[in-house]
Amino acid sequence: MASQPSDPTEDKERRTVQLDQHESVRSHVQRRLNDEVAQLERRIETLRLVQSPHADIMISAYERMIDRKKGFIARWQLDGSGNH
Repeated sequence: MASQPSDPTEDKERRTVQLDQHESVRSHVQRRLNDEVAQLERRIETLRLVQSPHADIMISAYERMIDRKKGFIARWQLDGSGNH
């Protein structure tokens, strides 16, 4: 279960993107992708604990999604390595 921020204003400020500022966009995309990867990893862990007939298929699909997101992060150097 995902934890919710205690202050809704804080969450809104965290998601605010200043499109005229390159670093703001990069930071937002990086944060969003990392959050999505973490969420998919949690879903995989949950699926591994349940006895569902389609769990293996769903895990495989989530793993492919994670690989694609991590590939995008690496290609666009959103992982903190290299220059922009």
